[in-house]
Amino acid sequence: MNKIDFTHLPNHVAIIMDGNGRWAKKIGRKRAFGHENGTKSVRECIDQSIKLGIKNLTLFVFSTENWNRPKIEVNALMDLLVYSLDKERASLIDNGIKLNVVGNLEALKNKPKSKLESIIDVTKNNNKLNLNLAISYGSKQEIVNAIREVSNKVKNNIISVKNIDENIINEHLYTRNLPNVDLLIRTGGEKRVSNFLLWQIAYAEMYFTDILWPDFKKEDFLHALQDYQKRERRFGKII
Repeated sequence: MNKIDFTHLPNHVAIIMDGNGRWAKKIGRKRAFGHENGTKSVRECIDQSIKLGIKNLTLFVFSTENWNRPKIEVNALMDLLVYSLDKERASLIDNGIKLNVVGNLEALKNKPKSKLESIIDVTKNNNKLNLNLAISYGSKQEIVNAIREVSNKVKNNIISVKNIDENIINEHLYTRNLPNVDLLIRTGGEKRVSNFLLWQIAYAEMYFTDILWPDFKKEDFLHALQDYQKRERRFGKII
C-alpha cells in the first residue's frame, strides 16, 4: 500500500456505515450482532483520523427512516448507543475528541439523549477531532427545518430576503459549525447517498466499497484516503 500524503488529507470525512445486518446474516447471527461488531470499525476509523490529523469525522449512525425498523432492532440500536457511549467516554476525553450530534436529538428517549448530552458537554472544549454522530438524521428534513427557521426570521424582520445566501442556509443546518464534506465513504456495496448530508456533500469526492461495515478496517480507511488523494478537485473550475 502506498503511503499517505499528509499534506493532502480531507478536512472532513463522512461515512455511511452500511452492511451490519448483511454481515450478521452471512454468519447466521442476528442483526444486532452485526451492529455490535460494527463498533470495532468505528474505533479504527476514529483512531486513524486522530493519528493522521483529520479534524472532522461524521458517521451516519441512525436515520429518520430507521425509526420504521422493527421495534426490537431499534431498541437494540439505542441500547448499543448507550453502552458504547459509556464504554468510550474516558477515551473520548483522553484523546481530545469533541462529540457532536447531527440530527433531531429530541426524538431520542431519555437515556440515550441524556448520555449524549452529558458527553457533548464534557468534551465541548476538546479540539483534536470533531466526531459527529448523525442520529435521527435525514437531510431533506434538515433542509426543510432550515427553510422554516429562515422563513420565520424573515417574517419577524430578523433576516431580509435579499440577504439570504448559502451562508444563511448553513447557519440553520444541524452542521452549522462544520466545514463541507471532502470525502464521503459508503460501505456495503450500495452506490447511493440515502438522504445523508445532501447540502454538505455538494462537492465531496465519493468512495464506494463492497466491504461490509464490520469488515471495514484501518487498511480500508487508508485505501479510501489514498483514492481521495488521486482525485483532482476542480469545484466546477478548469485547472
